[in-house]
Amino acid sequence: MRDALAGGHDGPRIREALQGAGWTAPEIDGAMAAWQGGGDLPPVPRPRPYVSAREAMLYALLMIALVLLCFHVLRLGFQLIDGAIPDGADSALPDRWSMRFSIAAILAVLPLFVVLDHRMARRLGRGEQRRRSQARRVFASVTILAAALVLLGDAVSVVHAFLSGDLTPRLAAKCALVAVMGLLVAACYREDLDG
Repeated sequence: MRDALAGGHDGPRIREALQGAGWTAPEIDGAMAAWQGGGDLPPVPRPRPYVSAREAMLYALLMIALVLLCFHVLRLGFQLIDGAIPDGADSALPDRWSMRFSIAAILAVLPLFVVLDHRMARRLGRGEQRRRSQARRVFASVTILAAALVLLGDAVSVVHAFLSGDLTPRLAAKCALVAVMGLLVAACYREDLDG
């Protein structure tokens, strides 16, 4: 590719030669996009997507923090809903220890999540470098997949409870909380899928 561009051949002729050699259209597009031909200068390579071990480790930590944060926010929310919407069949006292533990976990994990997310976003910026980060794209993909599966499971729970006549205000409030959490997570990382 570099030699063809350096020899002064234009894009359509190079494409035709690559097709004749058995290349597919996506392979040709990738090869053509990898080099920038420039007038008097020899062709130069364009930046490529990259994977950094440090970045992958930080995104793994960010994902663990996000999972812990979502779990404890939902757990605390469920306990608050249980206290706000009484259920005659449930006579158990609220578990104050688990509420305190969830609050402690949120207070410990939230600053870590915010600082890591802010640092990673600032480090990568908004432009091309952010789109080239394979670790960020994988993290965003896994996060949105998990959010979509949670939303799907939530919808199935609501429909099942409705059809069986078990959709109580308490269950509806809990399902609404899960749906809001899933939508917030998906909205936060949706733009990082594009690359």
